[in-house]
Order: sequence, then C-alpha cells, then structure tokens
Amino acid sequence: MRVLGIESSCDETSAAIVSGTGDDAALESLTILSQDVHAIFGGVVPEIASRAHLTAIAPVVRHALEQAGRGWADIDAVAVTHAPGLVGALLVGVSFAKSLAAARGLPVLGVHHLEGHLFATALDDRAAVPPFTALLVSGGHTMLLDVPAWGEYRLLGATRDDAAGEAFDKVAKLLGLPYPGGRHIETLAREGTPGRVRFARPMLNGGQRPGDDDYYDVSFSGLKTAVLHAVRDAEARGARDADAPHIARGFQDALIETLAAKTVRAAEAFGRTRIVLGGGVACNRALAAEIARRAAESLGAAAVHAPSPRLATDNAAMIARAGLFRLERGERSGYDLNAYAALPIPGLVAPGAARP
Repeated sequence: MRVLGIESSCDETSAAIVSGTGDDAALESLTILSQDVHAIFGGVVPEIASRAHLTAIAPVVRHALEQAGRGWADIDAVAVTHAPGLVGALLVGVSFAKSLAAARGLPVLGVHHLEGHLFATALDDRAAVPPFTALLVSGGHTMLLDVPAWGEYRLLGATRDDAAGEAFDKVAKLLGLPYPGGRHIETLAREGTPGRVRFARPMLNGGQRPGDDDYYDVSFSGLKTAVLHAVRDAEARGARDADAPHIARGFQDALIETLAAKTVRAAEAFGRTRIVLGGGVACNRALAAEIARRAAESLGAAAVHAPSPRLATDNAAMIARAGLFRLERGERSGYDLNAYAALPIPGLVAPGAARP
C-alpha cells in the first residue's frame, strides 16, 4: 500500500509518500516547507500561517510526488493531520486532502498529529516499534505514554502548564536568542559551566511514589520564572552576556533531568526495554543522552530511539505512516472530516486508569 501524507497543523507545510505493510514501511519522499516569517514576531501568527499554507500546499504535494517518482495511479489513500493544531492551518490541509481524495476516488484518513509523532522514529529506525515508553516533547505538547501496541496508548503524565518546547522558546526570548529557541539554547548551553547556575528540578523529588498525581506529570512555568529572575539579576550586575551560557546550561539541565527521570520511571514501572522520543525537542542531543544514561543505570539493556531532525519536526512522513497503519486496519474518514484544535489521541487510556 502507498499513502500520501499531508501536514499543516502549525507553520510547516509538508507532504510525503510512505509505502509498505505492517512495520515494513519505507519513506519514498518527504517535502517540508517551513515558514520563516514567524521569526520576526517571536512566535507563530495563526492567520499568517494559514495564508502561507494556502500558497504552498499544492506545489509541496506536487514536489513530494515528483520526488518519489509516483503518479496518482500509484497512491492508495490520502492521510492528513486533522488535530490538534491551529484550526485555520489544519483546515487548509484537511480541505485540500478531501478535495484530492474526492477528485481521484481515493479514501481519506484523518490522522492525529501526536499519533504521527509516535510513528515517526520507526521510519528512521526499524527497532522503534511497540512495546515501548514514549516521550512526546514539542512546542505545543509534553506527554509521557506507555505504548503496548500501535493504536493502544496509555497516558501516564503530561505538562500541567508550559510544554517543553514552549519553555525553550520563552527562555530563548529572555536571553535575546532567535525563535524558535530550542537549538539556540542547546548551542549556548554547551558553552556554560555545569552547576554554575542551578535551578530546581520541577515536580521531581525523592518522596514521589507510583500513584501520586505528580509522579509522571511535569511543570515548567516555575522554571521559566526562575530563569527570568536569574536574567534580571545578571542584567543588574551588568553580566547578562557573560552569564547567558551558564543560565542556558542551568535551564536545559533542569528541564532535561526532569524529563529523563520521569521517562525512566515509566519504563521501569511497565517493564519496557525500549524508549522512543518524538516531537521537535526530541532532536536535542543532550536530552537523548541523559535518558540513555539513566536508562542504562536503572534498566540495563534499555535502548533509546530518537528521530532525525527532519522527522522530529512537524512533517508529513509521520502522518503518512500513521495513515498507513489506520488504512491497514480498514479505517476510513468521511468527507465530513473536520479540523480540531484539541482532540485526544485515538486509543488513549484515561490517566487515572494508567498508573500502576
């Protein structure tokens, strides 16, 4: 089977083609057009994003087909992100996908963006398949799940306020770094001295036990505020530029150590020997390294699988891959398929029922 995927949930217009059956899936093409204009505003402007998708979506899809050397006769279905995301941006992709499907007589499948991120790493690494512990970390989401099988997702914990990527962006702004901030914080942090500036590890303490409300949850708003105070103190001393690398290192260490500890807790609790990362923050090498270090200490033979940068960002390859899974299960969406700003992942188990 061969699926054309379309992604337009935020500020990337993307199309891709994935083919195969079961876990034997191959990426034939991937086109991603990022909207750099949002850097001027320090964040994504929804109306600008929607208009940019309108301009880009047709040539992006055409390029994905050309890159794969495929024609419409080779495509078995169209998969498109329909939730969650910016509704105006999503509607561009959903409307285009439904029109394509209707014109070509193809089935259309609505795909949940976060389920796509769960599948993304497996396109790079054939070993990144269930059962595993999943950490989804992006600009809009931070979520910890147990994945016994594709389509079965046990929600363990999530952020109570800022997502990890959002925290990176806000701290980058405090330090005068460009948007998006993740890669700039990571680069600056390499110049910082470990422990020179130390922040508390939010919602992480030795007294937490399985069943506690905060055992798997995270919170980064307090960490962001602590960074704000550190920056203001450095400015008052005329040392902002000198302290910036140490503040960046302190922030990144606190956030990463919190995520790593909670992730390894989950893997240990459910007996998982694989940990899969997804989302834009997943390509932070320090995060993957810290999770691998802790997993080796606590679990021994655990393997950590992180996506490549192009599959960590919002991309249509992961949507096509999740669509292929849904297509093989006999699922189809109707032409009444709509876009939603928020929607649970299909197959998600309620948090209260998930904790051991």
